[in-house]
Amino acid sequence: MAIELHIPEPSPKQQTFMENKAKYICFGGARGGGKSWAVRVNAVITALRYPGIRVCIIRKTYPELLANHVRPLKEMLPPKIATYNKSEKIFTFANGSTISLMYCAREEDLDHAQGIEFEEIDLDEATQHTEGVFQKLSACLRSTKGYPLHLRLTCNPGGPGHAWVKRLFIDKKFKDEEKPEDYAFIQSLVDDNRALMKAQPEYKAQLEALPSKLRRAWLHGEWNLFEGQFFEEFVDNPNPLRTNTHVIEAFDPPKSWKRYRSYDFGYSRPFSCAWWCVDHDGRMYRILELYGCTDTPNEGVKWTADEQFARIAQIEREHPWLSGHKVEGVADPAIWAADGGVSIAQTAARHGVFFSPGDNKRIPGWMQCHYRLRFDENGLPMMYVFDCCKAFIRTIPLLIYDDHMPEDLDTKGEDHVADEWRYMCMLNPMAPPQQKEKKPMPYDPLGVDWNAMRGRRNGNGIQIV
Repeated sequence: MAIELHIPEPSPKQQTFMENKAKYICFGGARGGGKSWAVRVNAVITALRYPGIRVCIIRKTYPELLANHVRPLKEMLPPKIATYNKSEKIFTFANGSTISLMYCAREEDLDHAQGIEFEEIDLDEATQHTEGVFQKLSACLRSTKGYPLHLRLTCNPGGPGHAWVKRLFIDKKFKDEEKPEDYAFIQSLVDDNRALMKAQPEYKAQLEALPSKLRRAWLHGEWNLFEGQFFEEFVDNPNPLRTNTHVIEAFDPPKSWKRYRSYDFGYSRPFSCAWWCVDHDGRMYRILELYGCTDTPNEGVKWTADEQFARIAQIEREHPWLSGHKVEGVADPAIWAADGGVSIAQTAARHGVFFSPGDNKRIPGWMQCHYRLRFDENGLPMMYVFDCCKAFIRTIPLLIYDDHMPEDLDTKGEDHVADEWRYMCMLNPMAPPQQKEKKPMPYDPLGVDWNAMRGRRNGNGIQIV
């Protein structure tokens, strides 16, 4: 006797997600798009379609896994179709297919998965995870049965994995070993979730009532901003007038502008060196940078201090914007620590690269960065970034607030560029920008609403009738 399984009809976007043939498929980009539902239904359909196939669904924590997948799947699947093993967290189907459910709070939690093979992996809320999690799961994507291999991701903007998801699926900036045809992105907005709109029609109105930044991220799925951004004022919108943007097209700085260098040391993590000009109004321009990062975000190139400063000295000798100029340097005070050997600052000096210790106060330093980013009434900030400074443009929008220090940023992020920028701002501190007070409008008798004034008394006790 056949057993029927009734599944609601998916939305067109959910259908596209489930039928896409790419190896890596990312679905989502906004809240309420029906992503977890699509993951569950796709897993079941795949298990029924391919006898013996191995499917895996992953969430960050066990409570999330239980609420979003274990319980709904138990309600959805009668025992005659699939049985659930609670201790192993596996649904086993009558045709031999399995759906394994895993949680991954840290990248190290996947070390035990080495050697495990799946034909279909669903990483739900992928931006909660590092790129290392994605890579380890990709290594588990194997089959000897000839079934198609897919790693499906769902996510919203923001979180620790925002950068790598955006790079692969939104910006489509691939490394040499990555094949563009392997990656597909399907945008899903709240309007695409017909079931939610029918059951909770007010949900969209709730999103529309959010502040502008949150509304653009959660309702419209914009990837250039997200909740918790530390430098949400940063704008990358170059234009000929240089208004309401921090990123501008590079130009040859006037020779009369002073040159500066800011530096943050790194080895296994990236080092960051930047060159700046300051114009006669005190406005800063980030004109060049040398960022010691591999193709993997927040992974250092492991150059020694000698290698770093040899390259920095070469740039200052040969680059036309710097050659022949006196460059004043500022750096993290930690580079003067000798610890029984030669300090990093001494190594720099041996190459003719000199620094003064930067003011390392974090909160005042971040406030100086915020002051510099603020636009005046004409849309002009007190700092610009040349469009060739890719590390600044990439990393600054990704920094988020610390959970425990609300005025500080989260140091687990890729903050090396931000640190040397902070030293530079503290070298040339500015007063908080003053907001111009609006002058009160003069009394205008023709602008008075006389009907509204009827029945009221003026200061001399005269009643208006």
